[in-house]
Amino acid sequence: FQQDYFTDENRVLKKDPQQDYHLEYAMENSTHTILAFSRELHTCDTNDKSITESTVRVIWAYHHKDMGEAGQNYHGSNRGTKSLRLLNPEKEEVLSASLPYFDLTNKDVPVPDKDTTYWCQMFKIPVQHEKHHVTKVEPLIQKGHENLVHHILLYQCSSNLNDSVLDYGHECYHPNMPDSFLTCETVIFAWAIGGEGFTYPPHVGLSIGTAADPQFVLMEVHYDNPSYTEGLIDNSGLRLIYTPVIRKYDAGVIEAGLWVSLFHNIPPGMPEFVSEGHCTLECLEEALGAERPAGIHVFAVLLHAHLAGRAIRMRHFHNGEEQELLAYDDEFDFNFQEFQYLKEERTILPGDNLITECHYSTVDRIRMTW
Repeated sequence: FQQDYFTDENRVLKKDPQQDYHLEYAMENSTHTILAFSRELHTCDTNDKSITESTVRVIWAYHHKDMGEAGQNYHGSNRGTKSLRLLNPEKEEVLSASLPYFDLTNKDVPVPDKDTTYWCQMFKIPVQHEKHHVTKVEPLIQKGHENLVHHILLYQCSSNLNDSVLDYGHECYHPNMPDSFLTCETVIFAWAIGGEGFTYPPHVGLSIGTAADPQFVLMEVHYDNPSYTEGLIDNSGLRLIYTPVIRKYDAGVIEAGLWVSLFHNIPPGMPEFVSEGHCTLECLEEALGAERPAGIHVFAVLLHAHLAGRAIRMRHFHNGEEQELLAYDDEFDFNFQEFQYLKEERTILPGDNLITECHYSTVDRIRMTW
């Protein structure tokens, strides 16, 4: 027995005059009830939400008794919510149980009792004597620290460093941090809270083992400790799974958006405030100079913002003409940030423009957001 209901601002459930949900099958055993149903993405029904590429917050609730004549039984605490991307294409997992891997993990990092800490640690990529491709990167988050570790970035550093830089970690962007950290400018991988592991497409890999590839990398971990908990010790990091079977293309990362600086500020009390980061024509001419004439092929995008973020859009212009959005999320969820695999790869050429639009809401804030 299944019906299409909607709710109003007073949380009262009402039967929808336009029934848009179709039950595909239902089953029940001693432990589970399973309902599979379908619906058009756009139903033209004002009581239904359109399903787009954006994050969808699915809410669920149940009662242990079936629905009676009088309508729903109240679910009590049997309820929950989950953020999903319903249209994220399924990625084919090429299972690689036997592939070699190495871990880049922090060793007993004392997390300060303050809101935000960026911790940096240098690592040396294990020596490969020939080219290999990293095919998958998995987060290794210490048990219980799922909300503490907010994001992890991996930067490529200068190859002229020596092993003495590996001895100790330090707070990033700090006046006393080692000079060697300043040589680590290129992001080669990014992971953020709520994300799973990242699998490269079958024809792409992150190159390691050649002279041009990273020898030293800097791992930056953003710790989020809003309750100022003392005495936290963390050992989180990343696992890189690699193969000697070389794929056709090398992967890279292009970072576009707003530079983190005091020039980027958001006034309080704003229901909608948009900041734009421009990757200009001149910038992409220079950055993609070595990629002429074919340009680069984008296969996945990670949209990243912090708590005031409500929506992010990645706009793409070619010869001054706006193309379809490269990626967007109009329902951004700070706790659910993972790569969106594009349905079709997008070519970006020298001379294109990219604009990252970040939409913020600071309705509940009384001070400037920096």
